[in-house]
Amino acid sequence: MDLAAAVELLVLDGRLPLGTKLPAERELADALEVSRTLIGAALDKLRADGLVASRRGAGSWIAAPGGRGRDTILPSGEDLIDLAQACPPAIPGLIPAVDAARKALADHLGENGYHVRGLRVLRERIARRYTERGLPTNADQVMITNGAHHAFVQVLRMLAGPGDRVLVEQPTYPNALEAIGAAHAIPVPVPLDPATGWDIVGIEAALRQSAPRLAYFVADFQNPTGLRLDAVGRERLAAALSRARTPAIIDETLVELDLEGDPADGPPPLGAFAGDLGITIGSASKSHWAGLRLGWIRASEDVIGRLVAARFAVDLGSPVFEQLVLAELLDDGGAALAHRREETLALRDALTGALNWYCPEWTFTVPPGGLSLWCRLPEPMSTRLAVAAAGHGVQVAPGSRFGVHGGLERWLRLPYALPADRLFEAVRRLGAAAASVAATPATVAPMAVQVT
Repeated sequence: MDLAAAVELLVLDGRLPLGTKLPAERELADALEVSRTLIGAALDKLRADGLVASRRGAGSWIAAPGGRGRDTILPSGEDLIDLAQACPPAIPGLIPAVDAARKALADHLGENGYHVRGLRVLRERIARRYTERGLPTNADQVMITNGAHHAFVQVLRMLAGPGDRVLVEQPTYPNALEAIGAAHAIPVPVPLDPATGWDIVGIEAALRQSAPRLAYFVADFQNPTGLRLDAVGRERLAAALSRARTPAIIDETLVELDLEGDPADGPPPLGAFAGDLGITIGSASKSHWAGLRLGWIRASEDVIGRLVAARFAVDLGSPVFEQLVLAELLDDGGAALAHRREETLALRDALTGALNWYCPEWTFTVPPGGLSLWCRLPEPMSTRLAVAAAGHGVQVAPGSRFGVHGGLERWLRLPYALPADRLFEAVRRLGAAAASVAATPATVAPMAVQVT
């Protein structure tokens, strides 16, 4: 029995979180029906590898070498293929929308240009889309922001402070974890199984036990797994939040990238079940173009009013011209989004085909939407693979970037936002990098990768 190897696997897969207190050696020996000598030797090896830390009088607990730090800077250059960013190019309809917005701008030049809530025409069109999808909304329930991350930070600042707990999925979006850390709040991970999805019973238990001030969920094409919560699951999750009286940030950044049809034909928004506890954020970055730098918050009128009042301490609104451009894009009858979905579907299929050819031992579930695959590797080697891939001219985000305390070393996120030929070449290089990675555990520096 290789106890040290078993514990290491649990840590690297994220199933044994950082800080978990280990039982005393005698208790472990009794529970596992092995000698204390074997337990002691295993703990010594784990301490030497940096996976376990001990202090006299305090016992032993799980540590994580490397963690989520950013010490190693990756190379850059024209030949570097960036698979760390899930950012598609601008949609073809952008230029006509810019031309139309230029004409509409004349009607706003007599104003002072400050719209803290956002232009009403844009808020009305965003509200219309929510209503079409099953969440009745009016313009006064929407505030325009400078992207979804800006929206997330605004809500986080209002509802959580230093020492407050924030419930998050594990794995989850790395920049949300960065924002929670910057607010000196404490992320509380709830495991999300790539095969079975959300564990509502586990979420209910976490809500009871940790009493978080706030929760953060991505119910539509979750980043990085691509999973989508069904209507029954949404209802159960909303009921759990209601019983705990815990408000939730619902991230719908990827909702329009439904590769099986129009999202209006899918499950109703989680916000439709969550009532006033649901604060939904969205963005044009994935659906239209990240260069617009526009997002929004959909919440009750009371919450929007509080967010508007708090916003004056941060900024005074979003650019008028970009809002006019997005308003034009949202009034095209869905043509731009239909094109984006068709294009993204082809790229998803190109990436899965490349993986089946060059990396047949990697496994994944083909997501029904979103922009990325969550690949399971044959060995816990994600960080080492990312380091090796950089040497082959590919930048990837290792699984540890998506974990609260690192781990997830059997997982790798691969976006499908680049042209098909670049995806094929990237996967070919990843296959070569994987072949160069030794199967034995090794200590490597954490990766400095910007993730979107």
